[in-house]
Amino acid sequence: MLKTNFRLLFLLIFLLIPTPVLAMHIMEGFLPVKWVIFWDLVTLPFLVIGFIRLQKEANRGPGAKLMLAFAGAFIFVLSALKMPSVTGSCSHPTGTGLAAILFGPFITTVLGFIVLIFQALLLAHGGITTLGANTFSMAVAGPLVAYGVYKGLQKAGFNNNVSIFLAAMLGDLSTYMITSGQLALAFPGSSLFLSALKFMGIFALTQIPLAISEGILTVLTYNFLSRYEDAKIWVEKGEH
Repeated sequence: MLKTNFRLLFLLIFLLIPTPVLAMHIMEGFLPVKWVIFWDLVTLPFLVIGFIRLQKEANRGPGAKLMLAFAGAFIFVLSALKMPSVTGSCSHPTGTGLAAILFGPFITTVLGFIVLIFQALLLAHGGITTLGANTFSMAVAGPLVAYGVYKGLQKAGFNNNVSIFLAAMLGDLSTYMITSGQLALAFPGSSLFLSALKFMGIFALTQIPLAISEGILTVLTYNFLSRYEDAKIWVEKGEH
């Protein structure tokens, strides 16, 4: 039953893939070379740790690989649903909160990195030169925040659905705060602080309702997975 539902999800992916008009994270060639190199170097250690942990997780068996594929597909679908925003970027859900809760932030970095490569090459969404910057904002910072919020609220005794909702929502919002900071660093104008506020303000118009929607969808998806015996090891224990 679980495999059947996964197949339906993959079919849904291809039905939902939008046209590439105004489709981008930080788009190809938008960042100066020094910031391209900087974000590549900052992101690299997270990828190395993530690949090591991903390999260990995949060795747990076919069920683990299926869950990893599901988490990656969830990121791909949600991050492909985009709304045009400020020049050079756009607003969209990220889908990384679910993977961060199930597998931890480092494995989510690898899943997000792979999704961003496919989107850059196949959908003209993002770019190769901006891959490091986009990976850091969506697949490093966002998952770290989502994971930290989820674990913190769980230790504090919050309801699990509330913890998942806030983790996914805040992980999404943090991604766009980082993206705003990245754009402000690259294009500070007369004031780095004012530039960051300008980008955050424009993103907020579309990103806040998207983040709330992502939180709700992540709760529904998590509860959907909890119905299946094959997925319970990750749903009940979370990242391990």
